[in-house]
Amino acid sequence: MTTTSYADVSAQLQARWPESKISPTLERIQRLVQLLGDPQQAYPVIHLTGTNGKTSTARMIDSLLRSAGLRTGRFTSPHLESVRERITLDGEPISEERFVEAYEELAPYLELVDAEFDVPLSFFEVITAMAFAVFADSPVDVAVIEVGLGGTWDCTNVADGTVAVITPIDVDHSHLLGDDPVGIAGEKAGIIKAGATAVMAQQTVEVFEVLMGRSAEVGATIAREGLEFGVLAREVAVGGQLLRLRGLGAEYEDVFVPLHGEYQAHNAATALAAVEAFLGAGAQDDRLDLDMIRNGFNEVTSPGRLEVIRRSPTVLVDAAHNPHGAKATAEAVSEAFAFAPLIGVVGVMRDKDVYGVLEAYEPIMETIVCSQNSTPRAMSARELGEIAMEVFGEDRVLVEPRLDNAISEAVRLAEENSPMGSGGVLITGSVITAGEARHLLKGSKR
Repeated sequence: MTTTSYADVSAQLQARWPESKISPTLERIQRLVQLLGDPQQAYPVIHLTGTNGKTSTARMIDSLLRSAGLRTGRFTSPHLESVRERITLDGEPISEERFVEAYEELAPYLELVDAEFDVPLSFFEVITAMAFAVFADSPVDVAVIEVGLGGTWDCTNVADGTVAVITPIDVDHSHLLGDDPVGIAGEKAGIIKAGATAVMAQQTVEVFEVLMGRSAEVGATIAREGLEFGVLAREVAVGGQLLRLRGLGAEYEDVFVPLHGEYQAHNAATALAAVEAFLGAGAQDDRLDLDMIRNGFNEVTSPGRLEVIRRSPTVLVDAAHNPHGAKATAEAVSEAFAFAPLIGVVGVMRDKDVYGVLEAYEPIMETIVCSQNSTPRAMSARELGEIAMEVFGEDRVLVEPRLDNAISEAVRLAEENSPMGSGGVLITGSVITAGEARHLLKGSKR
């Protein structure tokens, strides 16, 4: 059957095996890309994995590469509002028409592969293959590819990254990857390939040892934050922060990044090192053009990452969904804003460390409004409220299952309890919650 609309394609993709379930094999995706002529080999790849910061770092790398005059493809996940966000060309999501075309071009091959295996291709395998094909057809000069989950067995790993980027590793998706950061590191280290440069953000000593062991095993060059590159200085600025970064071969002064939080400074240092490695900079005093670096960072956006959606009162949306990310978000809010009070709207997934997330936010939120997003994986607002009462105390917890009503209640509290207009609202807890809140507050981004 010929697919004629974007809605049809979206429905067919969503009907496949969901990305929240994994099958540790590359056989299906290898067969699919083989039938497509291995499009992932048509361009060099910068491959990213880690627990937090992958998408922001990928967007920074993309922006820097475009500032250097390269045509880029970027594949990230999950999306906030539209699945098209996952596949971008030169920083923009592909059109609905191109999305439909890409799917229709793959459709005959999907049927062949589905027939060959007991388990059909998953949603994530299909969307990954679509991205590979779109980038080859474009064509792009370089593709920035973020793993979906893990590394070794992630279907993006049929691509061989010239540069492998590992953002900070912590525990997330413990039901799938385990609760040991060292074991998780072993899985994520699988994206480091022979002859690549492995760019490693700050890690624990034990995690560094795993990543360095894999690098030595395959003959990869190592670049570690805090040793070969890093953040030399940072200061809060209007709308972001001003950085001095040490790259692989030089220092870069007065680099403005329009994003909040110390963690974004570290993401910037990691992105810079990755681009230096890709472009061949890195020897002593071998520096990239400073204006190119400044322009690239100045154009960076990271939707759903401490994003200001509205003013009066200020409403922030953040996709943090595990304790590591929530702690970073809480620190960034405290540093960049002076809310009095801050009201939280939180909606989480059942399979997350909910206590850890709530404990990270308890010191900065005066009141928490417990809500839920629209997905089946969402924890109910009632259950979240029961857990929140243990962390915040009953008098600081409200329960409102409908996200739109929860946001309205939080805005009301922020306004009524802040006669000087200093109240704020932080909507957080999951990528889906962040995306649905953006849609409610800004209108559809499709």
